[in-house]
Amino acid sequence: MAHYAYLNEDNIVVTVTVGRDETELINGLDTETYYAQGTPYTVKRTSFNGKIRKRFASIGDTYDVVRDAFINPKPESATGFDENTCQWIVPQNEFQLTVDK
Repeated sequence: MAHYAYLNEDNIVVTVTVGRDETELINGLDTETYYAQGTPYTVKRTSFNGKIRKRFASIGDTYDVVRDAFINPKPESATGFDENTCQWIVPQNEFQLTVDK
């Protein structure tokens, strides 16, 4: 079992589905090509363990063709981008918990 992300014309993930393993051909086609047939979408494999395309694709992520990675939307608090992990750098939130007495 494998997972596939469907990308719109802007390379934004619109849905993620379960499909056949990428090692299988379906009607002579690789799985990404097969699942894209008859749709307006490009299809890219994704994986929960992050070994394929850096991270598991989520709806709203962007597929970066150059990095061959799924990248989540940039958070407002991001201070940078880690090229190795393709993750936004977000400072740890420090907060103080107060308890009313």
